Amino acid sequence: MVRTPLTPEERRRGERLGALLRHARGDRSMVEVAAAAGLSAETLRKIETGRAPTPAFFTVAALAGALGLSMDELVATCAPDPEYREPLSA
Repeated sequence: MVRTPLTPEERRRGERLGALLRHARGDRSMVEVAAAAGLSAETLRKIETGRAPTPAFFTVAALAGALGLSMDELVATCAPDPEYREPLSA
């Protein structure tokens, strides 16, 4: 199966999600937070660094629960950027 390439906005949204998770994690280790969410530390690392910019809903929900974030906070931070416009193809 071939994955459709991510748009620049999807990549930026993943970067915003990663930044929010890193900030919310604070001094807690990746291993500690990942374990609390039922994920591997590698999965959390990929999300935080933007290498996995479109994690599954239940992954995000588990991380939100482990970090004490509401889904509303996640949506407010990671919603599509209304200022962004896709470049026109030639």
